[in-house]
Amino acid sequence: MSQPRKKMSLSKKHSLSGWIFLAPAAILIAVMYFYPMIRALILSFQTGIGANMKWTGITNYTRMFKDQIFKTALLNNFLYLIIQVPIMLILALILASMLNNKDLRFKGLFRTAIFLPCATSLVSYAIIFRSLFATDGFINHILVGTGILKQAYNFLANPVSARAVIIIALVWRWTGYNMVFYLAGLQNIDYSVYEAARIDGASPMQSFTRITIPLLKPTILLTTIMSTNGTLQLFDESVNLTKGGPANSTITMSHYIYNMSFLKMPNFGYAAALSYVILILVAILAFLQMKVGDKRE
Repeated sequence: MSQPRKKMSLSKKHSLSGWIFLAPAAILIAVMYFYPMIRALILSFQTGIGANMKWTGITNYTRMFKDQIFKTALLNNFLYLIIQVPIMLILALILASMLNNKDLRFKGLFRTAIFLPCATSLVSYAIIFRSLFATDGFINHILVGTGILKQAYNFLANPVSARAVIIIALVWRWTGYNMVFYLAGLQNIDYSVYEAARIDGASPMQSFTRITIPLLKPTILLTTIMSTNGTLQLFDESVNLTKGGPANSTITMSHYIYNMSFLKMPNFGYAAALSYVILILVAILAFLQMKVGDKRE
């Protein structure tokens, strides 16, 4: 006699259903993300084009130590990271604290106005800033008109001022984005905590440093990691705002990878090696930030 089939338990049915629904997404992630990453890693140890690709070991990685453009790009990325990210996050935190005041009128209008730059296309806002800081642009018109400058200054032709323009553009666009995260965190802090601190004689600055910052620590860590990640992969501003100039003085690593892949004689192996340098830097910095920021025992 044939033995009756064992019925599948309800928990196993739920588990199987979950895996069935997850399978399409998991397959897409594997095909669209993990396979290209593995392929790029293999490619980073090769040189040549198409069928002429040859295995050359770590040649692409050792080449970076002699590549002056790569060193400039790496320096620029860290310069933007060290200067722009702290300014942006501090400004976002201050604005979020101000806009969290329950007695402030037109809060929705102010929040929308500050967040609105994030909705601007990356290409569009880069072009806008390029026109603003052009020799015949609005900024020069104001500076010359008020007598601060005697004649128009070409901001994008000087390495220092060109980098400053990129930093200003980044702060303008991404401050509102980070402000939203801080506002969301502040919504979870009971307002009675601030009222109790005020009754105890705490000043607004003391409330900010001893209540707001400690309670927003996880959110600050999150925005720091995201901003670090985004700055190390900076591309649009370098391409559309300064075109990497003058003389590659504002070029970023992602921009250099693009040039090595599509504009100059294609060198996909070297571009892949450069991409993995960015990956390693992002991973190391994110790990360090999490170790420093997470003080839980």
